[in-house]
Amino acid sequence: MQKTPRNQGFTLLEIMVVVLIIGMLMALIAPRIFSRFGQAKVDIAKMGVTQLSQQLELYKLDNGQYPTTEQGLDALVHEPTTEPRPKRYPPGGYVNADSLMDPWRNPYHYDRPGKNNPSSYDLYSYGDDGQPGGDGQNADIGNWEVSAQR
Repeated sequence: MQKTPRNQGFTLLEIMVVVLIIGMLMALIAPRIFSRFGQAKVDIAKMGVTQLSQQLELYKLDNGQYPTTEQGLDALVHEPTTEPRPKRYPPGGYVNADSLMDPWRNPYHYDRPGKNNPSSYDLYSYGDDGQPGGDGQNADIGNWEVSAQR
């Protein structure tokens, strides 16, 4: 009796079953992965607010006061040319320009005096949507909240 050779490949049905199983797994796992990614950006924005706040404190130690609202956060990158001019400004500034952008590539906002911190300043990001207010990933992230969480 002679054996007939059998193809060693997969059938179309077997491939379809595997693709269906992979699709079902992705439908269950993908939302969790993407929500973690969004939360990671929120955490990075909080760290950015903390780091910029530390540099603003260093600016105040060196110069006796925080930058004005008009000078803004750019005063941490470039020496201000408007009054009040800094007394001791380090070569190269306090941060690089990329540090002034939140994880969504929108600029951090700075107000002095702040509405939430009238004796100092407000430093904040508008979150994912780039608009004031919001919930979840669209919520504002400010130094008045970040410092309270530490």
